[in-house]
Formats: sequence, structure tokens, C-alpha cells
Amino acid sequence: MTASQLTSSMFSTDAMQSVFGPAACVQRMLDVEAALARAEAACGVIPEAAVQPIAAHCNAQQIDLDALARAAGASGNLAIPLVKQLTQRVAQADADAAKYVHWGATSQDVIDTGMVLQLRDALDLIDADLDTLCDTLAKLAAAHRDTVMIGRTWMQHALPITFGLKAAEWLDGLLRHRQRLAALRSRALALQFGGAAGTLASLGNKGIDVAAALAADLALPLPAAPWHTQRDRFTEVATVLGMLTGSLGKIARDISLQMQTEVGELAEPSAPGRGGSSTMPHKRNPVGCAAVLTAAVRVPGLVATMLAGMVQEHERALGGWQAEWDTLPEIVELCAGALRQMRDVVGDLQVDVARMRANLEATHGLIMAEAVTLALGSAIGRMEAHHLVERACRTAVDSSRHLRDVLKQDRDVSARLGAQDIDRLLDPTGYTGAARAFVDRVLEQHLRRPAGDSYQE
Repeated sequence: MTASQLTSSMFSTDAMQSVFGPAACVQRMLDVEAALARAEAACGVIPEAAVQPIAAHCNAQQIDLDALARAAGASGNLAIPLVKQLTQRVAQADADAAKYVHWGATSQDVIDTGMVLQLRDALDLIDADLDTLCDTLAKLAAAHRDTVMIGRTWMQHALPITFGLKAAEWLDGLLRHRQRLAALRSRALALQFGGAAGTLASLGNKGIDVAAALAADLALPLPAAPWHTQRDRFTEVATVLGMLTGSLGKIARDISLQMQTEVGELAEPSAPGRGGSSTMPHKRNPVGCAAVLTAAVRVPGLVATMLAGMVQEHERALGGWQAEWDTLPEIVELCAGALRQMRDVVGDLQVDVARMRANLEATHGLIMAEAVTLALGSAIGRMEAHHLVERACRTAVDSSRHLRDVLKQDRDVSARLGAQDIDRLLDPTGYTGAARAFVDRVLEQHLRRPAGDSYQE
């Protein structure tokens, strides 16, 4: 066990680690080899009698993974020693069938298509957790559609908003990621099959037919041409998951800031052993948010590696392709871990509505200065109104008084606004603009998508 495996439960999920584990990686490559034999037999390229002996040994449990790992370094990739082991095992059962293992394919065909199959499994897991998170955020936004809280700009109190709007904005971003994930499947999850230099010359006039049969067997789209050094497909997966991880990080940042003692508006779910300190018994740390933010820090550099690796040489690459092997699974695992952590955090997020209301009064009415300015401006012009209200705000701060009291005692202001007008203008619940309408619009968009369908703008 490596040191990173000790903390892997924080930054991924068991299911996603299984998708990209050694056995799964090898099995998916073997799935390609078995499908290749079936496709070639169907097209008359290899004898039908060779299919069963080959497919029967395309089982990762029959592969010596330790020996495979040792041989990979000298071979330059996993496929070469894997095909060697597979061929040996098939030969023990049927020497004639062993002649047709990996017929006409190249290592990259097997490695890339195996990765495509892993990514298909991985995206299914991500879609499921993302759907759950979106549903939970929708419920949160609806429940707090009218819960007024302070909006913050530049880390300072700005104007009243609703917590429902904040949750709806989190949801709105994730809905776009669901669109992106649905759209990329048809582009990114495509068969890779081109042979040594992308021409399938080894299959004579049967190359296209075998490719089509292989794609159908694996339930993958058949691309117009092999993509050995056109790496946009995998890079699109990396970038979309990178953006998703960034959006999850945004949610985690907001929640962790609202969990600060001085703010106290939100709290992660509590449970024995969760969020405590090794020395301070009173601590309740945002551990879920910390894990998400860790992923959001790590993933951008990994996405940059995928982007840098796109610049590849001629028909088969040296270095750029190989850089993807560990990088792309790490991106997927980190994104999955962040998604699961945020799903669990939001699933039982504790919202302190009373504290939100109390924080609205932290500046003693100053957050409502814009509302007063606009009301005055209709009578004396915006610039003059701004000057009067700004002066009142300075007086309120200097004298530690509520802005309401200062405004009522200011002759220039009170000459145009009565006491009841000032009371109304300083009520935060009356100055949330279109917040509720925005919440409703996002919720409508969320509800418009039937399960399994992509979103439409």
C-alpha cells in the first residue's frame, strides 16, 4: 500500500477506484481483444474457430498483474506484455487460435479503446451522483426561496439576497455541466482502431468492415478516422470534468466561508468522528469542503497536462500520449471524489435562518443605503442623493448609530422621505429584486429534463 492509498477515501470513491483499478484496466483491454476476435471472424479475417479460445482467456483473473507491471517498463506500454501473456494462455488451449490474438491491431488501439470503456463506466457513476446533487440543490433552493440573507461582494456585506438564490446559482452551473457531459459522450467515447499507422493496411480490404463490427460489438460510435494523435476526445473529458470540479469547489468555498464562527450561517452534517480536531474538542471543521477544495486545487494542473499532451508527433506520439495514462484517471477520480463529498455535504446541510437574519443587521442598516439613494434620487437626482446618503453612512459609522436613526434626523433627507418611508426602505426583505424569480427559473429548467435526457437551452 502506498501513502496516497491511505487518504484515497477522502479524494475519490470506492466505485471509481474500482473502475480505474489494475484489474479493471486490464479487463477492459481484454474486452477489446475479445471483441476484436469476434469482429474479425464475422468479417472473415480470422477463422471462426479461433474466437472461443481467445475470448475464453480474455479474463483479467488469468493475467499475472505483477509480471505485467514489471514488463511494462521495458515494453513501453501495458498492451505489449498483456498481449504476450494472453497469447501464451490461448496457445496452451489452442495453438492455432493463438496465431490470431491481436490480429491487425496496434497497442494504442487496445489501450485507448480500453480507456474509452473505462471512461464510459466512470461517466455513468459521475452522472448518477451529479443527478442526486442537482436534485438536492433544487430542494434546497425551493425550501429557501424566501430566506433573506446578506449578499457579499469582495468579501464584504453588499445587498440582501436569498439563500434560495445562492443555492439556485450553484444548481444552475451544475445543470450546464450535465449538458456538457451528455454532449461529450458521442464525441469522446469513440472506438480507436487504426492499426500501426492509422490505415488498417494489415486487414487488407476488410479494415472498415472490421472496425464497424468492432464498434458495434463494444457499443461504441465508429469515428470517421482513427485518432491516434488527435487527442481532443480525451482532453474534452478532462476539461469538462475540470470545470465540474471547479464548480464544486465554488460551492465548497461558499459553504466553508458561511461556516466560519463569525458568520455561522451554514454547517456541514455532523457525525461521530467527523470534522473534529485532534486537540480542540470544540472544533467542527468543514472536512467535506476541504476535500472538495483539495480536488479543485489539484485538477487544474492535471488538465493542463492533458492540454499540453495534445501536441503530438505525426501518426503516433512519443511522450504526449503516454502522459495521459495516469493523468486522465486521476482527474476522473478526483472529480468523482469531490462530487461525492459535495453530494453528502449538501444532502444534510444545516441552515441557520436566524443567524442569516441577524447578519443582515451586522452593519446597522448600511446595506440598505442603495435603496435609500434610489428613492431620494427620483426627487433630487442620483448624484445628490448619493452624496446625502454617503454622508449619513459616515455619520452612522462614526457615531455607532443605526442608519435609520441618522436618516430620520437628517433634515435634507427627512424633508423628502417620511419616517415610514425610511423604515420601509431599510427593510432587507423588501429589497431582493428578482431573486425569487431567478430561483423559479432555475428550478423550472431543472424540472424540464426527464431522467436520462440531455438539457435543451
